[in-house]
Amino acid sequence: MHPPLRLVAIDLDGTLLPSLSTAVSERSARALRAAQEAGIAVVFATGRRAAYAAPLLAGLGLRADTPVIASNGAVTCTLTGEVLECCHLEARVARGLCSVLRPFGAVVFTFNRPGRGELVLEDLEQTQGRIAMWVEANRNAIEVVKPLELALIDGADPIQGMAAGSLDQMKAAEKALQASEWRDECECARTEYPARNLSILDLMPRGITKGWALERVARRLGVARAETMAIGDNWNDVGMLEWAGQGIVMANAAQELRAVAKTRGWKQAPSNEDEGVAVVLESALSKLAEARA
Repeated sequence: MHPPLRLVAIDLDGTLLPSLSTAVSERSARALRAAQEAGIAVVFATGRRAAYAAPLLAGLGLRADTPVIASNGAVTCTLTGEVLECCHLEARVARGLCSVLRPFGAVVFTFNRPGRGELVLEDLEQTQGRIAMWVEANRNAIEVVKPLELALIDGADPIQGMAAGSLDQMKAAEKALQASEWRDECECARTEYPARNLSILDLMPRGITKGWALERVARRLGVARAETMAIGDNWNDVGMLEWAGQGIVMANAAQELRAVAKTRGWKQAPSNEDEGVAVVLESALSKLAEARA
């Protein structure tokens, strides 16, 4: 029997957002507002950088101090953009990752600075396939530096790195990373979109995950682990699903992840297309009302 829910951490892409849309449904928005009104802290946790996530959450009528865990845990801020915590990947590690990951796909580094140069890569042509839409959405933040190592001088530490390519390419890239001298100096989070044959490897400072960031947010809010729920659909959500007292995996998650969920005791929500987050929150709010009655 779980204690009353006091905090829910929600992934964005593939979880709160429909697969072919960047708009939160009205039903989901109502459920999010109702959760806050009932005293449940709502936290968003995404692999997107903060500036790329902010437009998706604007206009939902949520509290200005709602926490957003961005860049897979490297940055925690509020909906208004106030930075609560920010971690960096050492430039020397980032330089080493370039040579390891370059053969497998596009490599991008994210910096904590607004405008052009927030995202740095060395080959725009290489991104025109699977992540072309991402490039167009972020074009004003992108700076091309070739070789990429020139942007990673000592003291210019990025927030995170990212490699993108096909499923097979990123599996090979992750294998190469684990065999390299850098494996113990960074954290690797994998996200897969099989329908698009797209996979992304996010490289963060060692120990930084969504779960690590969620634990720190919960501590800041005075919420216990057992009072926390996490909802996600991909491999980069595993850290927060493991830390939360209640883990919820979306029905649209990969079959392998849903199999893992069964062994961990995580429940399954309807898919993102069926507004699974709203379904879970509505059920939690109903149980909370019953408990209070």
